[in-house]
Amino acid sequence: MPERTDPGRDTTVLVDLYRTMARIVACDQVLRDAISGGQVALAYYSPRGQEATAAGFAAALRPGDSLVTTYRGLHDQLARGVPLKPLLAEMLGRAGGTGKGKGGAMHIVWPDVGLHLTTGIVGSGLPVAAGLAWAAQRHGAGQVTLVSFGDGATNIGAFHEAANLAAVWELPLILLCQNNGYGEHTPVAGHQRIASVADRAAAYAIPGVTVDGNDPTAVLDAVTGAVDRARAGGGPTLVEAVTYRLYGHVFGDQMGYVDPAELAAAWQAEPLERFRLRLVEGGVLTDEEALAIVEAATAEVDEALADVLTWPEPGPEELLTDVTGFPGESP
Repeated sequence: MPERTDPGRDTTVLVDLYRTMARIVACDQVLRDAISGGQVALAYYSPRGQEATAAGFAAALRPGDSLVTTYRGLHDQLARGVPLKPLLAEMLGRAGGTGKGKGGAMHIVWPDVGLHLTTGIVGSGLPVAAGLAWAAQRHGAGQVTLVSFGDGATNIGAFHEAANLAAVWELPLILLCQNNGYGEHTPVAGHQRIASVADRAAAYAIPGVTVDGNDPTAVLDAVTGAVDRARAGGGPTLVEAVTYRLYGHVFGDQMGYVDPAELAAAWQAEPLERFRLRLVEGGVLTDEEALAIVEAATAEVDEALADVLTWPEPGPEELLTDVTGFPGESP
């Protein structure tokens, strides 16, 4: 039986969380269908199963806060408010994309909503995020930075260096680990001896919390606490959102390394349907209202993709633009 909705929580927030999750799921589905059908070609890292984590953390941030994410970042980008068509256009190499179609899915940025980096290198966003948090601290405007990364990234030196520096300087940084159970094709138990990623926080004398990453309100509450602490000058927090990667490492992954029973159980607990049941049973939405949200999200994404597919690719005149050389040298 799904848990009932907290009667003290704002129902508008709950519906917005569901709408964000439905939009992420719809976009993921449309992209996977387009790749399967031969309409588009790209290396795609599906975030399906992790949509509740993104919806929850994004709802805890304010305009002006910064975000750093990874190549598996579609959910984070949509939740934070990156416009759908420029986002899809960048992923598909169209000139109207967030980076003129020249960066691709691993290099999405949109400073208007605080997305300063999407990185294709595991763990590499953490030092950049520490730098953004340091800049915010010096600016003194109460801004925070959230950096999203996977469980595998916590084995990278950059994670430890960023966490240590953030702790020493008490930076307004939220380290959000989306623990989806696997680092590429290796289960967490195969690359870490600790029971919980959040346990790593003790090494830096900062708070570490583990939450259900498939429950958007649990993530919202945990990240809100971390954000409030950071804004008040209390320094960084490591938040571990335990979730699951439902479609493997990259599009086409046959997931032969995953126990079928484990995968079936994960699908039984997938976040969107779980949250829908919770909202319907809690009286926040009717079945018809929940379905209408899903259908609206699907229609929006279908229309956006159809439009973006008509957009041109960047022309040859773009080959050497936005390229920086050494002083005194032409690009």
